[in-house]
Amino acid sequence: QVQLVESGGGLVQAGGSLRLSCVVSGGTFSRYTMGWFRQAPGKEREFVAAIGWIDGRTYYTDSVKGRFTISKDNAKNTLFLQMNSLRFEDTAVYYCASSRDIGMISDVRRYNYWGQGTQVTVSS
Repeated sequence: QVQLVESGGGLVQAGGSLRLSCVVSGGTFSRYTMGWFRQAPGKEREFVAAIGWIDGRTYYTDSVKGRFTISKDNAKNTLFLQMNSLRFEDTAVYYCASSRDIGMISDVRRYNYWGQGTQVTVSS
């Protein structure tokens, strides 16, 4: 069983930055790919970024390329999402997730474990 706990959300002005963290515990072999997703009110949960836990390859949705960076610290079992140049439309609850599959996975259905989410609000 994998447990994921996010932190780092908050209120920020447009153009500002936030760094999200996700502490991962349990199920080493269940976290081949780690991802960040977000869900705005009234919208479906959408893919933001993914990283291979072992090889470190990264993958981003087009709307965040050049602004967001996904990274990990294997020694601390922590996943990060550095978010720069934030926009009003980035406002959402952000979730980290773990997949037993290997590869750059953007399909929400292929992620097996989820954190509780952290709110990011960008004021315009």
